[in-house]
Amino acid sequence: MWETFSRKMQLVFEDGMLRKRILFVLFALVIFRFLAAIPVPGVSAESLSAFLANNQFFGLLNVFSGGGFSNLSIVMLGVGPYITASIVMQLMTILIPKLKEMYQEEGDAGRQRFAQYSRYITVPLAFIQAISFLLLLQQSGVIPELSMLALVTNVTVIAAGSILLMWIGELITEFGVGNGVSLIIFAGIVSRIPSDLSKTIFSFDVSQLPAYLGFIAAAIVIMAGVVYVTEAERPIPVTYARRVRGMKVMGGISTYLPLRVNQAGVIPIIFALSFLLFPQMIATFLSHTAVPYLATGATHVVAWLQNQLVYGGLYFLLVFVFTYFYTAITFEPHQIAKNLQKNGAFIPGVRPGATTAEYLGNIITRITLVGALFLGVLAVLPIALQAATGITAVTIGGTALLIVVSVVLDLVKKIDAQTSIREY
Repeated sequence: MWETFSRKMQLVFEDGMLRKRILFVLFALVIFRFLAAIPVPGVSAESLSAFLANNQFFGLLNVFSGGGFSNLSIVMLGVGPYITASIVMQLMTILIPKLKEMYQEEGDAGRQRFAQYSRYITVPLAFIQAISFLLLLQQSGVIPELSMLALVTNVTVIAAGSILLMWIGELITEFGVGNGVSLIIFAGIVSRIPSDLSKTIFSFDVSQLPAYLGFIAAAIVIMAGVVYVTEAERPIPVTYARRVRGMKVMGGISTYLPLRVNQAGVIPIIFALSFLLFPQMIATFLSHTAVPYLATGATHVVAWLQNQLVYGGLYFLLVFVFTYFYTAITFEPHQIAKNLQKNGAFIPGVRPGATTAEYLGNIITRITLVGALFLGVLAVLPIALQAATGITAVTIGGTALLIVVSVVLDLVKKIDAQTSIREY
């Protein structure tokens, strides 16, 4: 095993093209971190820190923006607008059958057009989110009253920063290794580790030593569980019928169709966070309105959403639902059954066509239940740990750990695939 690893690493450093791809990824991530350090002028650091400390949702947004929200940098939105646009496009596949056909049946060309539409939607969403956040922070006293010119300038800069991050992510996907948007989120999470560790060390309390040890043990167990569930799959046996063409006998081989336990990956977590953030942002904005009954109702909504039990329940439910939703969009049993039948393949003991599609649908429904429960429990586990230990630093631990481990696994697979191609 060690010899195989050393040989792969040697191929990585010796292969000029692969080395350039990896260096391009590192360069792009350095650019991202540089942009995250450029703040919008006129920010009260103390007020912003208190605002983030008292708001769990915006604290999560700060993590995914790589700390860009904590100093109101020009990329404070991160890749949030692009993720929101992707969610909108996925939802529209249910309402517009042509979009679903384009995404599932037209191959790479259809998926590229689908992604292009997501980019188009990202632009207005970036401006809308920039205006919403600035007005919200202005009402909360984090930033001073802005003139119309200053507001338009800041909105333009922040929206442009988010669009620039989306472009950098696309460049990483095309010229680097791995998924660019996932790597940007990964870099944002990892960049917070040094500051979080330093805060934990400086606030270390000997009386909480068992809690810290328990948290470390839980992190190890979670990482092992994430790796196990991410790699787990249900193999479906597939046999190709024998066909005689001239003097050649084709087919007659047996293989298997791998169905992953967690087909959706980390997408349900990101979808759930986006949906939880939106009503919280609207309610917080309306709580400062001059209309008394509207402000009172919005304040109650904010307090209700910040309740740990309510937040945990909604978080678990949304992750569970989005796991099934995204799996239903990306995995189409009827299309797979149709492709198997076209290629003369069949599942032993199952009739081709509609019966095969029903068989695959039943299996994916059962195994997705395991993946959905795992993601839901993992999402709310940090909240339970915070309630049990009182350590607020673990609030974002489970979600961040899931994304980091999943992105690393995907990146390792992509590099391994590149080295295998060049090795052969």
